Amino acid sequence: MAKFAHDEVVPFRQSELDKKEQVAQMFNTIAFRYDFLNRFLSAGIDKGWRKKAINQLKDLQPKLILDVATGTGDVAIMTYNQLNPEKIIGIDISEGMLEFGKKKLENLQLNKVIELQKGDSESIQFADKHFDAITVAFGVRNFQNLEKGLAEMQRVLKSGGKLVVLEFSKPTFGPAQAFYKFYMNVIGPSISKLFGSNKAAYQYLNDSVQAFPEGQTFITLMNEAGFTQTYLKKLSLGICTIYCGSKP
Repeated sequence: MAKFAHDEVVPFRQSELDKKEQVAQMFNTIAFRYDFLNRFLSAGIDKGWRKKAINQLKDLQPKLILDVATGTGDVAIMTYNQLNPEKIIGIDISEGMLEFGKKKLENLQLNKVIELQKGDSESIQFADKHFDAITVAFGVRNFQNLEKGLAEMQRVLKSGGKLVVLEFSKPTFGPAQAFYKFYMNVIGPSISKLFGSNKAAYQYLNDSVQAFPEGQTFITLMNEAGFTQTYLKKLSLGICTIYCGSKP
């Protein structure tokens, strides 16, 4: 499978671990303040992005959903509240993130309908054609091999099932583009450092967004993985993008 610049972007350049292991290590380190930083750094806008992404599954009314790179379970919880499926399974390679997610589910009494487990997006431990829908929010950017991850998600989707990906992108509108660059390079790292977050983690966020094959390039990758009826929706002047595709 082809390699993209994105595949080579890692959190810790001096580490001998591969990207997957580094990403897990990074998220284990920042897990305890991940939710807070998400809300603070995006001024809460990320919640609206997630809701719009989940809404792409409204007409499908899926009963069994897989949330890939689930983290602390934010999207899984919002998906349950919006769509009320019978079951959601969230997988992630970071045990630290999953630990916080499980505590959230217990507090919300949702641990019977939402199950979080350690799992690799590029080697999903479920049978072919198992899920009605799959969601990934800000996770495909962390895949070690994009094509392999997309192929795996296509494999475990039922015929007629739908994949919804939410990911950061780079705005192309002049003023928005200038502000975005200033925020990502100056404001964001300063705020992140103020709250004691891992500086390498924020730098990785910026680097991985810059290298990600976004827009029509990502849609092409989805098509090549076997998805049909693919489309994208840009949000907030292109700072974030929803990508969708169905399995024939």
